[in-house]
Amino acid sequence: MKLSTKGRYAVMAMADLASHVDERPVPLAEIASRQEISLSYLEQLFARMRRAGIVKAIRGPGGGYRLARASGDIRISDIILAVDEPVDITRCQHQMKGCMENGQRCITHDLWDELSRHIHLYLSSVSLEDVVSRRVAGSASGPRGMAAALRAAAAE
Repeated sequence: MKLSTKGRYAVMAMADLASHVDERPVPLAEIASRQEISLSYLEQLFARMRRAGIVKAIRGPGGGYRLARASGDIRISDIILAVDEPVDITRCQHQMKGCMENGQRCITHDLWDELSRHIHLYLSSVSLEDVVSRRVAGSASGPRGMAAALRAAAAE
């Protein structure tokens, strides 16, 4: 599974905005320049995030964007969902009918559906503050994760 550009760029831009939270409102042009993202693309993403209540726009001279909530209260899943990027890796993408020609779900649907749920749960557990503070590096394979994997392997 690969997260689309929309979701990745939204998270990158929000992390940039959060890292400048104590300063003046941040113009999108500055974020675009620092993160090497098209300004017009960022404008579309920020319009969606503004409607979702994640950012607020400050108009006029010296205007730009600010976080609408504390970075610790904004989950990565909030950002991704705000830009219409649901985390769903099933082939049928939650259609009413399955992905098979006869309308049934494929044999691996439940596997991919459960993985999608785990990804969403993980992204819901990580705040924007965690990302900016670099508290997510190695969290999946850290000492506890590695120890659990070794114990499981030893039990086999």
